[in-house]
Amino acid sequence: MGAPDIVVPVREGAVNEQLRYALRSWAAHLPHGRVWLVGHRLQWAAGVGHIPTRQAGTKYQNTTVAVRAACEHPDVSERFLLCNDDFFAMHPVEEMPVFHRGPVRRVEAYYAARASGKYLRGMRETRELLESLGHLEPLSYELHVPLPVDRAGMLNVLEVGRHLDVVHKRSLYGNLAQLGGAEIRDVKILHRAPRGYGRDSPFLSTMPDSFAHGHIGQFIRRAFPEPSRYETRRR
Repeated sequence: MGAPDIVVPVREGAVNEQLRYALRSWAAHLPHGRVWLVGHRLQWAAGVGHIPTRQAGTKYQNTTVAVRAACEHPDVSERFLLCNDDFFAMHPVEEMPVFHRGPVRRVEAYYAARASGKYLRGMRETRELLESLGHLEPLSYELHVPLPVDRAGMLNVLEVGRHLDVVHKRSLYGNLAQLGGAEIRDVKILHRAPRGYGRDSPFLSTMPDSFAHGHIGQFIRRAFPEPSRYETRRR
């Protein structure tokens, strides 16, 4: 079996410099077959597959539509890496490991102490669905790192969670597929300050502001100064 493809839901609109540097990092460090942009295709993107989707819902619904489209596409590898456009592989890996964030209840409590809203409600409803299916201590896979996914398994998971408005599809899949994995803290850097990561960090993720204006963005751009095979030389 060859290296898995990479699947990336891409929102409409922006130039998306985060994706440019994510692609550079994957080309350098993450073994893979093809890269598939699902949704919007950037004008500067080259050498990638594209699966167009209609983005008419919330960002959560749009990404679910994108993942379903990738799973249903016959040319996507049976096993692929589900990524976001702001995931950066900072060091070479031979094969993408499986990571989780610990028990969903603990992650839920973390978010509940800071905010409320659709994301938290979706987390709670996904946990309750997993508990109803016999997974009494489900793990959270809502991390900003690539997740190995089986196409048929994810399609089944999307059907199971179809009634949820904000399904946490990574966690639903990870538990129903019994992925297990190693626990890590999330690698998302929300701030502009030079803290929370270092030269040894294997994976990183950013917010638009922290990438554009923060120390983390400078750190990533310095790490990958040269264009990859996935971008035209013209900006």
